[in-house]
Amino acid sequence: MAGRKGSILAIDADPNSCFAGALGVRGAQTIVGACEDISKNMDKIPAGMTKDRFIEMRVQESMAEEDGFDLLVMGAPEGPGCYCYVNNLLRDLIDRITRSYDYVVIDNAAGMEHISRRTTGTINKLVLVSDYSTSGVRSARRIYDLAVAMKIKLGGTFLVVNRVDGPIDALGPEIVATGLDVAGEVPYSEDLVKWNLSDKSVFEFDNAGIKERIGGILEKISESDNVDRACKREV
Repeated sequence: MAGRKGSILAIDADPNSCFAGALGVRGAQTIVGACEDISKNMDKIPAGMTKDRFIEMRVQESMAEEDGFDLLVMGAPEGPGCYCYVNNLLRDLIDRITRSYDYVVIDNAAGMEHISRRTTGTINKLVLVSDYSTSGVRSARRIYDLAVAMKIKLGGTFLVVNRVDGPIDALGPEIVATGLDVAGEVPYSEDLVKWNLSDKSVFEFDNAGIKERIGGILEKISESDNVDRACKREV
């Protein structure tokens, strides 16, 4: 990954694990898998080591080391139950493991769960992606408002409007009402539709115009690198 600015940890915090596939990583071990394996085999925890410390060790072992980035995948529980324990574990891991990385990119499940659970108490850059609709932009505003209400420490806050197939002015008042900085728009593209159907990684997408547009969005987001850099948190 030529031109990158530092070490990168990608965290796929969506139980559906779409981020890993988009990055071209298949069959990665998961945090949930490590937790469930340990729960079923408590006798394998070494003497003198706590369960949480052993889980942290297993999670570090399950980290996928790719070209230019490392990846942690949360995964989904095999049986019934909530994600409370895994979410709490993920929050603790973010506080400890991520300290050695310059950038941490977290892909959350769509919705407000990770914000309401305060998976991380500090977000250097909150990037909210809406589709080309009034309801989508309003949802982005509600997520931002919730983050503020939860007293999460926020650096830059950005809105990206995706699948734009008409004049963006139609959403102007709604976008202004979000209070978010508009990082850019991604136009609707048949090439993106075909890429989604192909199951290829983002690194294999070759529409130069779309890539340039997305590159501009990332450039605008990265322009505020001096904001809370000590926090080393990006979502």
